[in-house]
Amino acid sequence: MTPDIKIFTDASSVPEIRGYAGESWVAGFTTNPTLMRKGGVTDYRTFAIEAIEASEGKPLSLEVVADDLESMTRQGLTLGSWGPNVVVKIPVTTTSGLSCVPVIRALLDAGIGVNVTAMMTDDQMRGVLDVVHPADNVIVSVFAGRIADSGIDPVPVMSRYVGWVSEVPGVELLWASPREVLNIVQAADCGCDIITVTPDLLRKIELLGKDLHAFSLETVRMFYDDALSAGLEIH
Repeated sequence: MTPDIKIFTDASSVPEIRGYAGESWVAGFTTNPTLMRKGGVTDYRTFAIEAIEASEGKPLSLEVVADDLESMTRQGLTLGSWGPNVVVKIPVTTTSGLSCVPVIRALLDAGIGVNVTAMMTDDQMRGVLDVVHPADNVIVSVFAGRIADSGIDPVPVMSRYVGWVSEVPGVELLWASPREVLNIVQAADCGCDIITVTPDLLRKIELLGKDLHAFSLETVRMFYDDALSAGLEIH
């Protein structure tokens, strides 16, 4: 039983998307240039068209690959034209730190859903929420896992953002870059709308609610079996 939150799968290949598209508990898919590089993608359009078909109508976030506002806007319009379930992923800033809010607003004005990615600060969140209209379709992806990597507890941060987002119709808050299954529970408890989950973590979802006594025994047996398999002895 998964917590009450929409699960989007981080995908690096079309087979990954196709493999999870039929699962009722998977609500959508996200990808990015790093995942695509990991999956060996070299032809963006071919990958995207196949991924759109494989996603079976579920939301699919596809990210621009430019670093200036004009090119980002042009690429976003192109991506958004490829399928009705495409959500265009826009980084919150360029590599030089320039806000991408103008790109976000231009795509929303064109009727395209936007996923604002790599968000980590209050100022970034305020900047995006300030330009959203009630009829817009916006996902704000906060990299809670990377916030945790910096030594900051992401739970109070995400709880605060849940309050902010609740006052802005048309916006969904996404917990990005999870590190462990616990993050799914934390995101749901905070009130986040969506969490992205890697295939590695998806394979562990069945552990949610697992009896810890049984889990302990399985662990002890694993150590013992591995010792036997390795031929380890103590003399």
